[in-house]
Amino acid sequence: MRFSRLRMLASAAILLGLASPALAQRVVEGDLQQQMTPAEFKAAGLDKLSAAELAALNGWLQGKVAAVTAGVREQVREEVREEAREEGRQEVIVKNRGFFDFGSKEPIVSTLQGEFRGFGKGRRYVLANKQEWEQTDDVTLAGVRRTDPEVSISPGVMGVWYLQLKGVNTKAKVQRVK
Repeated sequence: MRFSRLRMLASAAILLGLASPALAQRVVEGDLQQQMTPAEFKAAGLDKLSAAELAALNGWLQGKVAAVTAGVREQVREEVREEAREEGRQEVIVKNRGFFDFGSKEPIVSTLQGEFRGFGKGRRYVLANKQEWEQTDDVTLAGVRRTDPEVSISPGVMGVWYLQLKGVNTKAKVQRVK
């Protein structure tokens, strides 16, 4: 889903980038005499130019438009590349969070799949986002049974993570296994 959104964003940006210069070129397409009203042409003093001078001016103007168009296209391409890079970086962070420390102190918030029957060392907890965590400490939580409970997994010090059910104060030390 993220890749299709990225492709759609990139396509839209490229089309926009290609459309803007095309519109700019259309405005100055042809020579100045065709683009300007006779009054504008005369007011600019262009009626005093020889045919060769007018042709040189039109050529210069078309070259400037082409250069600006190329610059805009390259700028749009670079912006699309940078957005794609950042999108990919964020995807790697989300996918591998818990295995590696990315410097974020934000908890992972999700729901446990199925029935929760309390904490116990060695138990595995599968989240709705498909991450799998295993309890590594001896903390217990007896008598609490919930189906698909909301949980948060918060980073601690030195790569330690803690699983906590919403509405329950007890936290279990966990390690991501999948």
